[in-house]
Amino acid sequence: MKAKWKIRHNIKPGDMGYVIHLHGIIYAKEYGYDQTFEAYVAGGLAEFVQSFSSDKDRIWLAEISGQIIGSIAIVGHPKAEAQLRWFLVHPDYRGLGIGKELMKGAIQFCRERKYKTVFLWTTSELMEAAYLYKSFGFNKTVKKAHKTWGKKLTEERYDLYL
Repeated sequence: MKAKWKIRHNIKPGDMGYVIHLHGIIYAKEYGYDQTFEAYVAGGLAEFVQSFSSDKDRIWLAEISGQIIGSIAIVGHPKAEAQLRWFLVHPDYRGLGIGKELMKGAIQFCRERKYKTVFLWTTSELMEAAYLYKSFGFNKTVKKAHKTWGKKLTEERYDLYL
């Protein structure tokens, strides 16, 4: 029997490094992203931790037996706007409802903090994630193609009006 997963909000030493590691290896394997993607994630997470304010920001870490298997975060911005970032569930644990629970928590947090809009950036390759975003009421608002992270891809912005 597999251990039950749980979600926590507190950040412990090593957590952000592990979230960066997961993004790096999973996106390289599943989508062919290079090491610059991992650096992009690392830069954003470093900024998040250094400027963290519990009034406007939160991270959710899904774990089993102390091992991180998923993440999502809300980064507060001015004008009652929030950004959803670092949403990922390890491939071995997809299909268990972890992604939905992470999204529910993030959207609920935004409502509690009185954010008017939530936005996120993704790529067109992440079709399962886009399906989940749409199921929570997000709509695609921007689409732009360019070369980044070692390949040509199309970035997409999704917005949710609360």
